[in-house]
Amino acid sequence: MKPREGGPPDGGYGWVVVASSFLIMGLTAGVMKNLGLFFLEIQRHFGVLNSTASWVTSTTIAMFHLAAPVASSLSLLFSHRAVIVAGGILSTAAMVLASLDLGLPWMYCSLGVLQGTGMSLAWVPCNSMVSHYFQHWRPVAYALASCGECVFAAFFSLFFQWLIDAYTWQSALLLIGGLQLNLCVCGALMRPLGSGALNPETGGECAPPKAPRRIFHWSLLRRPELLLYILFAVTAAAGFFIPPLFLVPHAARLGMGPYRVASVLSVLATADLAGRLFCGWLAHRRHWRNLQLVTLAVTALGVVVVLLPLGARGYWATLAFSSLYGFLFGCVVALHVTAIVDVVGGLERFDSGLGLFMMFRTAGGFLGPPAAGWLVDQTNDFSAAFFLSGFCLLCSGVFVLAVDVLIQKKLGGSANTATQNGASVP
Repeated sequence: MKPREGGPPDGGYGWVVVASSFLIMGLTAGVMKNLGLFFLEIQRHFGVLNSTASWVTSTTIAMFHLAAPVASSLSLLFSHRAVIVAGGILSTAAMVLASLDLGLPWMYCSLGVLQGTGMSLAWVPCNSMVSHYFQHWRPVAYALASCGECVFAAFFSLFFQWLIDAYTWQSALLLIGGLQLNLCVCGALMRPLGSGALNPETGGECAPPKAPRRIFHWSLLRRPELLLYILFAVTAAAGFFIPPLFLVPHAARLGMGPYRVASVLSVLATADLAGRLFCGWLAHRRHWRNLQLVTLAVTALGVVVVLLPLGARGYWATLAFSSLYGFLFGCVVALHVTAIVDVVGGLERFDSGLGLFMMFRTAGGFLGPPAAGWLVDQTNDFSAAFFLSGFCLLCSGVFVLAVDVLIQKKLGGSANTATQNGASVP
């Protein structure tokens, strides 16, 4: 590999950034994916409907996405390291306050607003750091970093259930908050690119990159391909967060014990890990475009989610469908963030593109679970939630396909123009 002067080192200290991001993904998204284990506990404790209890998780998801532009802007204004440390402090404080059990509205504020914001302040900058440290190895590096979500989610599913049984759900939240304090340590390892980062080829320091324009590119909203990708984000988010939340009560209604239910989430997370590694490797091979892979994976994911309540009528069938869901979900997640570089037309606008992508994705994450909860309350059948999720995912596949077609048309038009201009020159 040739050294890239003034560009991403594609190695060296970048692998420390990947390792730190691995932990950050686990302590943010890995925790969020297992908040469904607290769903029944909160519902029983406060004696509320499914739709009412689901607003706690929905608020967490919404703030996780809504705070993304803030996280991107603060990273440009200060540093990625400082924002991640602030996110770790906020997440820990949120869990401590939620553990005080001061009422359901307080749960919305602490476990919802504060926790979602803290997770976003840690998650968004770490994604950006991985993309800035890598170019050729970016799909693999991001896949490895995002695997932290799967590894921690697989462990946390059983660990959180044990904490709830042994110490009550309030004490479990307090202990989880203590774990999230490690986000501050991970943030401290996020050394800015150019400040002593080693070039893997020469062993010396990489040349500092050109100073970035420290502005947030709101003008990206004028790009039709980004608007279509945002529609993909909204519909996909509406579908993404429904199965992990309602898989727990669905499995419980089928007669599974709490640890069998937790094992389903653990298997789902393990399959998620396999999907991320496989799709990261496949993208690195460059046989398929990133957006092509996302289209195929999210469409197949929608089909599996629609079929899940129809075929998962026992423990082993539920494990099989959960494994398929987890694998395909991992394939989508491994690429849908790195594909933003292709959508916005370059790495220099990636931070702004990611912030906008996450902000508008809020609508899907915020409305999806409560809408599913309302359908469950009306039908008294958890299948309705999975049907809604599958429909949203299938719609998202149409949008990302349109993005890919539009980008390829633009690239084809640019190539033709360049050819014509070149042919006219004597």
